[in-house]
Amino acid sequence: MTGSGPAPRTAPAPLFDPATFFAGATHGTGTLRVVLHRPTTTDVRGTGRVNAAGTIVLDQDVIQGSAAPRHRRWQLHPVAPMRYTGTLTDAVGPVSAETHGNRLDIRFTMRHGLSVEQHLYLQPGGRIALNRLTIRKLGIVVARLDERIEKQGR
Repeated sequence: MTGSGPAPRTAPAPLFDPATFFAGATHGTGTLRVVLHRPTTTDVRGTGRVNAAGTIVLDQDVIQGSAAPRHRRWQLHPVAPMRYTGTLTDAVGPVSAETHGNRLDIRFTMRHGLSVEQHLYLQPGGRIALNRLTIRKLGIVVARLDERIEKQGR
């Protein structure tokens, strides 16, 4: 299964700080490609905040194609410099995340033995992140998402 276009590049700057990027409103649009299915558009509206304990809480409303919207929540808290752990509504077990320069890597497992790996690349200016998500079953790629996430407002 192939993605659309060349992969974004990891760079030393701008540094991807998930608390800064996901605080406030975000809007993501993309294309989900699932094996043996037609590509589907995605639209994700998010609202994030950092609570008193330093945990990033991100609430998202997700629309895939013509399906009804569904709500999901991310919670990530720092465990070391540039390392996070947490939960996601869609995940079974913990979510792990790590920053490498402008790239944020996220990994988790979903039901039915699906493993998910996300790479978000913060673009110059810090207002746009490109998301490359890959879902595998038994090591075989079964779905990919290419998404553009943009901070809303100032």
